[in-house]
Amino acid sequence: MTDFDEVIDRRNTHSAKWDAMEPLYGVSSDDGISMWVADMDFRPPEAVSAAVQGMVDHGVYGYYAMDASYKAAICGWMDRRHGWKVDPSWIFTTHGLVNGTALCVQTYTDEGDGIVLFTPVYHAFARVIEANNRRVVESELTTVNGQYEMDLDALAAQLQGDEKMVILCSPHNPGGRVWTVEELRALADFCVKHDLLLVSDEIHHDLVFGENKHTVMSNAAPEITSRLVMMTATTKTFNIAGSHSGNVIIEDPDLRAKFAATMAAGGMSPNSFGVIMAEAAYNDGEAWLEDLLEYLDGNRRIFDEGINAIPGLKSMDLQATYLAWVDFSGTGMTKQEFTDRIEKGAKIAANYGPTFGKGGEAFLRFNIATRRALVEEAVARITEAFKDLQ
Repeated sequence: MTDFDEVIDRRNTHSAKWDAMEPLYGVSSDDGISMWVADMDFRPPEAVSAAVQGMVDHGVYGYYAMDASYKAAICGWMDRRHGWKVDPSWIFTTHGLVNGTALCVQTYTDEGDGIVLFTPVYHAFARVIEANNRRVVESELTTVNGQYEMDLDALAAQLQGDEKMVILCSPHNPGGRVWTVEELRALADFCVKHDLLLVSDEIHHDLVFGENKHTVMSNAAPEITSRLVMMTATTKTFNIAGSHSGNVIIEDPDLRAKFAATMAAGGMSPNSFGVIMAEAAYNDGEAWLEDLLEYLDGNRRIFDEGINAIPGLKSMDLQATYLAWVDFSGTGMTKQEFTDRIEKGAKIAANYGPTFGKGGEAFLRFNIATRRALVEEAVARITEAFKDLQ
């Protein structure tokens, strides 16, 4: 087993998660717990570190070329882990999937076009859409039996006719939902009916718990490849987000040609560190991932049991990701009141729910991908901060 309980001090290492905590949240890294940015406090698989060390030992950091082995690693992983047959010619390497999202927006839509998001959802999507002068169309998720569901009938009623794209987060961030094949097919049918391109961001698709089963959109609805763009990455799975490397995978040749033109216009080429780390992770990181999933599942149980024991708080059942989504509406408190208790009382930095769009107003998102002692401490602090409700 990998030692995920190892104490690794990330302070003063240019860590966004730990070093930006105080200026952004007012929580000191001296005694605070950082549970906001979506990266993990764990070392990646040894194969990844060895690959980087090999680059250091070689000592020359030139341009990257000859990517056949890298693409073979991606194809092998997708086949083994997801039953998805990917052709190497479908793969584009971008500087992470936020970059990939921006390139999709620029390639397939025009200024003023509407782009659909199922909110609350990963906040960078809306940021990128708005920065490219497109219109964010928020389709608010409904909660059924404690889980998010898409309301496609409500979405159909709100369409104005200028919508060109849907961006799906699968599995869902921040709700941790693994969409069923039936739900994915319904969305695919919706996109066909309303002539919408579908971008499926599946960056969390390896981080799925228990009996839950993620299905890649390309497998769920293979008949819509003419309007489908897939996005995947090693970065969340193996905790190498700083490598800023991701893959946009496009089966349809016409969509692929358009995306290639955007890449060429931007003068884009891969970061050699990111590509080499990704190849090592996909080739030799599978045992590490299995250990990680077992460890994260333990953290999930501890966090959810502790939070759900506090009257007025509810942690949504986490089927995937390591991002707990906690509803504070049952406390009757304002956003400022419950946030102050977390930041000033418990000394924890967590993401603000409203940044994820409609439906997130009463929530905070907590990153539980840290050593178990900190998860237990966080639960104890939150329990103490809300002890008057018990």
